Amino acid sequence: MSADVTSLVVVDTNVLLAATDKSRRTHQAATQFLNTDPRRLALTPQIVREYLVVATRPVAANGLGLTVTDAVTNIEEFLADMEFLDETLATTRHLLDLVGRGLAEGKQIHDANLVATALAHRASALVTDNQAHFLRFAGLIRLEDCGGGCGGMIR
Repeated sequence: MSADVTSLVVVDTNVLLAATDKSRRTHQAATQFLNTDPRRLALTPQIVREYLVVATRPVAANGLGLTVTDAVTNIEEFLADMEFLDETLATTRHLLDLVGRGLAEGKQIHDANLVATALAHRASALVTDNQAHFLRFAGLIRLEDCGGGCGGMIR
């Protein structure tokens, strides 16, 4: 089965971090996914912020320890190859719906916001290396696992 090249796929922050950090177990899968997946891959403002936070945080504090210059350069390269999905009023409406339905609270709202942005832009899937954070949304958007090789369906 071939991928629909017109479908829009949101790429979670952890996939970008895995592609950046050669020591991560999913580095090769993430890199291959980003370089070869034929679909329209996309980032959101939240993903950019999260990437910059982790990329520039010291290694001792569970970060990548990159310089600000290197982290910004990486984001610029990702943005050159991916679409950028703005957070709009539709995003906020989706987020309020998800929270109102009891699908997220507290820190989970960050993940809900990513799903809300994807839904607002009619993305067909979310690719992540942290499936546990998104399982509650599986009925709303297709989740693909990057942990076992990016692009595989989460069951």
